[in-house]
Amino acid sequence: MKKISQFIVAVCSLGVLFSCSDQLDLQPLDRLTTDTFYKTRADFDGAIFASYSSIQDFWGTSTETLSERGEFWKISLVISDDVAADAVNSDQISRDIDAFQVRASDIPYAAAYTQIYEGIYRANIVLDRLDADNDLTDEDKTILAAEAKFLRAWFHFQAMKLFGTPPLALEIISGINEQALPNASRDDLFAAILSDFVDAEAGLPDAWDSGNTGRATSWAATSYIGKVNVWKEDWPAAITALGNVVDNGPYMLMPNYDDNFNFDTENNAESIFEIQFGGPFSDDNIWVFDDTHSEDFKASQGIARSYYWDAGGNGVPGGKNGWFAPTQDLLSAYEAGDERVPYVVYQEGDTYYTYDGGGQIELPYDPSWSSTALTSSKYQGAHNTVSGNRSPNGQSEFNNERWFRFAELKLLYAEALIEGGGDLGIAEQQINDVRNRAGLDDLEAGADLLAAMRQEKRVELAMEPHRWFDITRWGIGSQVFGSNWNDRLNVFPFPLTEIERSNGLLQQNPGY
Repeated sequence: MKKISQFIVAVCSLGVLFSCSDQLDLQPLDRLTTDTFYKTRADFDGAIFASYSSIQDFWGTSTETLSERGEFWKISLVISDDVAADAVNSDQISRDIDAFQVRASDIPYAAAYTQIYEGIYRANIVLDRLDADNDLTDEDKTILAAEAKFLRAWFHFQAMKLFGTPPLALEIISGINEQALPNASRDDLFAAILSDFVDAEAGLPDAWDSGNTGRATSWAATSYIGKVNVWKEDWPAAITALGNVVDNGPYMLMPNYDDNFNFDTENNAESIFEIQFGGPFSDDNIWVFDDTHSEDFKASQGIARSYYWDAGGNGVPGGKNGWFAPTQDLLSAYEAGDERVPYVVYQEGDTYYTYDGGGQIELPYDPSWSSTALTSSKYQGAHNTVSGNRSPNGQSEFNNERWFRFAELKLLYAEALIEGGGDLGIAEQQINDVRNRAGLDDLEAGADLLAAMRQEKRVELAMEPHRWFDITRWGIGSQVFGSNWNDRLNVFPFPLTEIERSNGLLQQNPGY
């Protein structure tokens, strides 16, 4: 993959929000401006990679910005019924979120908001400079504009899922006193997101060469058009887009479920969009941008997944933290014989694998290592706890985060067909395809397809960043959590700092 160290100096020095550490070697600062940098295709590629890299920060660990500790896991997984904050080992904010104590002043919401709008800004600056004096061809401009719009739409979609009515940031604002933006309506958000994805679909290539693996494609944009229309409940539009991907797209279910989580089967035929992480020094990673730590902290360019998710605490091998644990409720959701279970949780009777600076550790799993008697095995296991997937200190790994898989798209297609009065036979086939890959039989005749789709989505995508947002958009919070539920949780609070900075222009969500 491309090396982008030459771009880091340039984009950081252009004042891209506040993400670049003052410990970076940014020389020569006096010769880099927006007028001198945005000239070549390589310059623009570096700038677009900077927008991608904001996604890596969702799970970042840092003592240099907001003091993040894997914040997105807390607000996408720990808050759900699939994951618990370990009662012994986790931090207080994780325990509070697990107990639905959600405060606008807490780090996770500020971290997510900052990372999202940083990514949007970086996409907008590319769009802003395309028509300036540069060396780009017309084809270059078409592709780069489409890619920037894909990313802008992707970030706005995440913001909408998290915050409900977040601001729309569709241009660079230069005036220091005009930086604050108001809430956008849901209608305006959907319109802008879909417009950007449609433009991305038209301008992006169907595939990239091997030196650019991980960049968004036209088919990824089509897939997101379908997904956003599911959220919008525009079932005909969702059926059209998702059906096109299923019938004509390049994706397939991988033969084995665990192929989706092994470090040496990244970017496979089931992957629609995944978050790229690099090798020991990350120079093979086109997205790397060092947002959450200074340049000499190379491990930050991986993901500290095992550091938080592997079993931790006194006497537990591997030296990990064990903050987050799967719930018994999740384990109970699986049918007998489901072949996915070993690749989702460790439980009593399993062989447990972890990794420290000395190499792989293998021993019987002890349920006392977790307050739920379970530990996550997703992205882990014998295959992934090896030196090729770990930083030298054993705390960071380089296995990509799979964000949008074809299995999810097939279940979204089933949902659109069921809710939109489409062909139920095709809907049932999508569900059965996912079940069959897991070693399960077809659904029984006359099964409730909507309930089956929701059940299959939970177990197929367990501990991927989807369950909480399905609970909220389906409006089933009270069914899942009973009397603990409060409808304010359908959206998160805007960060208190953003409310204060806007001088009241940005309105807080009700209940916060």
